[in-house]
Amino acid sequence: MENTENRNATKIRFDFKSFLIFLLIFVVEVLIALFVNDNFIRPYGGDILVVVLMYYFCKSFIQTKPLYLIVPLLLFAYSVEFGQYMNLVEVLGMQDNKVMRVVIGSSFSWYDIICYTIGAIICYVIDRKKN
Repeated sequence: MENTENRNATKIRFDFKSFLIFLLIFVVEVLIALFVNDNFIRPYGGDILVVVLMYYFCKSFIQTKPLYLIVPLLLFAYSVEFGQYMNLVEVLGMQDNKVMRVVIGSSFSWYDIICYTIGAIICYVIDRKKN
């Protein structure tokens, strides 16, 4: 009898290894935010890692092809950056809310777009080699 199960289907499950990677990257991001005040690691490394962080968080719960996670996450990161370009924090009246200014951001940068793209490429290369 032929196996008709779709091996490329998206499945919901918990992947402990991916979740541990997410937690490790989260700790690194927090350490960068708290203790690194330079002109390279904090602005660029943090932006690269944020896409990797989101990827491994999603990968902890969703099993699918890497591109099926990477593309939507990259588009989400781009949309957040576009929100910064449109001054979304001010439009929403949250300019005095420090947490929202950090989460949404307040200044658009093409370098951020490049960093998000690099982060997505890193995720793809890592997972492509695994599959």
